[in-house]
Amino acid sequence: SEAAELLGLMHYMESMKLITVLEAISPTSDENVTVTETEFNNVPVRLYLPRRAPEGLRRAMVYFHGGGWCFGDAGMKSYDHMSQRISNELNAVVVSVNYRLAPQHRFPVPFEDVYSVTKFFLQSKVLSQYGVDPARVCVAGDSAGGNLAAAVVQQLLEDPEVKTKVKAQILLYPALQALDLNLPSYQDNANKPVLPRSLMVRFWSEYFTSDPALREAMASNKHVPAESGHLFQFVNWSHWLPTEMRKAHVYSGPTFGGVELAQEYPGFLDVRASPLLASEARLRRLPPAYILTCEHDVLRDDGVMYAARLRAAGVPVTHHHAKDAFHGAMMFILWPLDLAVGHRMFNTYIDWLKENL
Repeated sequence: SEAAELLGLMHYMESMKLITVLEAISPTSDENVTVTETEFNNVPVRLYLPRRAPEGLRRAMVYFHGGGWCFGDAGMKSYDHMSQRISNELNAVVVSVNYRLAPQHRFPVPFEDVYSVTKFFLQSKVLSQYGVDPARVCVAGDSAGGNLAAAVVQQLLEDPEVKTKVKAQILLYPALQALDLNLPSYQDNANKPVLPRSLMVRFWSEYFTSDPALREAMASNKHVPAESGHLFQFVNWSHWLPTEMRKAHVYSGPTFGGVELAQEYPGFLDVRASPLLASEARLRRLPPAYILTCEHDVLRDDGVMYAARLRAAGVPVTHHHAKDAFHGAMMFILWPLDLAVGHRMFNTYIDWLKENL
């Protein structure tokens, strides 16, 4: 991707999207699940409907894929496989959303797309159409999709038009804040596979703008103006991380930048992009959470801090921390990248859904 961009052949994220193309498969039904593509509120979704007769109303999941808001697709082999298994094993309706992507569609467009689908699906007439129990719907996502899931569930609380309450939020190695990109996990895992720090900084900055000034400021962790300093209480890792994850790191407080970037690209200070910035009063009203974090992941501390903040606000949290895993490991459950750690994490996740959804 870097070489293609340097040579002027294509934008960095355009070449990243080739991964999606190589991994995409067409919707294919089997004896257990009917898979179709349709639109909810003009946003494309891949819909998974169990074939076996329900014993009553079904459970449902609205799912948002990862890919740094810049690539990824519900039709990628791993996502399709996971959605089919969840639909079959839980006898659940799964709505996997193909939201528009950056850099063509920057924040808040991806958020607005997933929110629009969720709000549409939660209507009584739509739930009834698909035989879904309104008391057993969850919102889920991984990585950038976990970011969107957390933001959607928060926003639903503020929407008087939404009467259906979400039963649970599933956040798989989520990105939850763009304020401090020098957390211990960003430092410890800066060069680890799948998601090095430089790539995560690129994803964050591209979510808001292609202006290299923001990317450079984020890379040096000097993009937040002093006027927004009060927000750091919500991402203060010296308070929200357990001792074993702080290790030898010493918290020195934020290093502030100028006001220009925040004025021009205010998205990175928006709670819809950084759900960790939500107040305790808002968090208190959220549904129970399942949060998965991986030790060897720059995003580890985002998920750990959100689990701690939710618990402090009185929200029931199941936090599964995989000490032997890296970012995105759950995707590696199919040949040729078939890893035991991926299967273990996925099975733990499905077991939790069976008991709690």
